[in-house]
Amino acid sequence: MPTSHPPQDYEELIRIIHDRHDQMSKTYQRIAVYLTQNPNEVAVHSVNAIAERCGIHASSFVRFAQSLGYKGFKELQALFQKRLATAAPGFEARVKALESELTQADDRTEIGFLRDLVVRDVASLQQLLDEVNPDDLAVAADLLDRADIIYLIGQLRSSPVVELLRYVLTMLGKRCVLLDPGGGLATHIGRTIRKTDVLLAVSFRFYANEVVNVVEEAGQKGIDIIAISDSTLSPLARWARVLFPVPEHDYTFSRSLAAPMCLAQALVVAVAARVQHNDEDPRIPTVTGT
Repeated sequence: MPTSHPPQDYEELIRIIHDRHDQMSKTYQRIAVYLTQNPNEVAVHSVNAIAERCGIHASSFVRFAQSLGYKGFKELQALFQKRLATAAPGFEARVKALESELTQADDRTEIGFLRDLVVRDVASLQQLLDEVNPDDLAVAADLLDRADIIYLIGQLRSSPVVELLRYVLTMLGKRCVLLDPGGGLATHIGRTIRKTDVLLAVSFRFYANEVVNVVEEAGQKGIDIIAISDSTLSPLARWARVLFPVPEHDYTFSRSLAAPMCLAQALVVAVAARVQHNDEDPRIPTVTGT
């Protein structure tokens, strides 16, 4: 049933989308995920272009907006445009420059593939910088610094992120436990996490079941959880004390890890600054010592 009074600002809209997400149809859930993952792109593209990117008919976007009380999609989109004007100035110009560069890049050779990926990753990293919350970075770094033990979990495509975190945090002298799926013990080891520890979980669509289950169990016990995922509608979001939603874009055979890896590196540099009491020039030790 449509909302009698549609949300009047972006924050209220996102809150209502979160409240209703579990009761939405599958199509509306896909639309909700796209809207929350890509607020800047929603602001600058037409409904037809957005629908094409989602693989959903534009009329479904119109009906989604009407279910929230708007006359059409343009009224909903206006909230995203208002947010963009203050949250990420210059984004529209960067989008147009990116689209122009990609349109002109017709090179289907190996170096062409590399150029295409680099251009898109640069845009993804800029979006990360625009959207990450500085307070969340500080809180997450404090949690990691104070934790007795840092538990890390990430499977499938997320594995490289937690492997990097384990390596660097261990080199900083932090006690880390990687909840590796090998041996089938990740869930059982996760049950040993205490309230003086921290769980850092990484998962993207389609979310690894064991990661989601470990996070849920830890969250129910009141464990502090830092999550890196792709959306505020991720199943990790409900339990995370700090959530870093890093939007993903389907632009190649495998979604890029450039932005999540950069975010992970920023977190460990912030932890290094705390461990070494050195905000000016924190250093990550290496195995070779050189």
